[in-house]
Amino acid sequence: MATNSPNLECRMYESKYPEVDQAVMIQVKSMADSGAYVSLLEYNNIEGMILFSELSRRRIRSISSLIKVGRIEPVMVLRVDKEKGYIDLSKRRVSEEDISACEERYNKSKLVHSIMRHVAETMEIDLEDLYIHVGWPLYRKYGHAFEAFKLVVSDPDSILNSLTREVKEIGPDGKEVTKVAPALSEEVKDALVKNIKRRMTPQPLKIRADIEMKCFQFDGVLHIKEAMRKAEAAGNDDCPVKIKLVAPPAYVLNTQTLDKEQGIAILTKAIAACTEEIERHKGKLAVKEAPRAVSEREDKLLAEQMAKLGRENEEISGDEDSEEEEDTGMGEIDVENSGTGIRE
Repeated sequence: MATNSPNLECRMYESKYPEVDQAVMIQVKSMADSGAYVSLLEYNNIEGMILFSELSRRRIRSISSLIKVGRIEPVMVLRVDKEKGYIDLSKRRVSEEDISACEERYNKSKLVHSIMRHVAETMEIDLEDLYIHVGWPLYRKYGHAFEAFKLVVSDPDSILNSLTREVKEIGPDGKEVTKVAPALSEEVKDALVKNIKRRMTPQPLKIRADIEMKCFQFDGVLHIKEAMRKAEAAGNDDCPVKIKLVAPPAYVLNTQTLDKEQGIAILTKAIAACTEEIERHKGKLAVKEAPRAVSEREDKLLAEQMAKLGRENEEISGDEDSEEEEDTGMGEIDVENSGTGIRE
């Protein structure tokens, strides 16, 4: 890299040091006789120390169970000596509320920082300069730059065009004059907006619930199919509901939505509609896993499980009726197990 490459190191917030009684995110770097040395991740990795006496409210049996090199976690700021650059931290004084608030803030700050750093690197500009003229003014105005970036996705100009910087120029009379210019050149602004849109456009969440459903009545297969239709009818265009057989008597309900609360509410409604319909025919529905947002990994595991069961079914039942025939009402077949004989 060229020697005059731009500076890409900068703290996330305008203050160089955190405030006392503030929770901050740290990474444990090394152990000393009296405590652990850590980096403050939001403050450009400046050093802090957690004394072993500040690790736990309880008597410590094993320090290694409470603190490990490499671990990232929130701690409380006890003292800040700005002259000497000493920061004393405590793990035992940080509450559950502090931890969740700190984690939420840090995740937002980390995303903002990653976008800012990428723009500074690709446009070859100084990261601290970008923070001074863009990041920190947005933190001041919106409480967190993340909130401003969310608005940039749909309306970049009204958020970014109000940002300015002072530029010193030599006037025609040879005197220095200060002019107000846009904070960002068009090229840097375009790069920033493009990065924000790429990283912050909301992704649909997958919401899932797992149930067991049985119906041993005559035509039980049909009653289950009808209950499944009732469940799917509870969805809407923004939040469509799908219900699938995993393996008798297990079924899974899915939806995708940008709004987690709405997704959970709709699946809850779908389960209620499904329960009402199957109970009308003396069937039973049990919720095994309530509606919740699922990760890509869980989603993939379910798909693999269903594919495996599908292959096993094909091996066992080569001559089974087609789905179309099942749909038309051949519910008399295997009445005893009719509640579990349905295939997708």
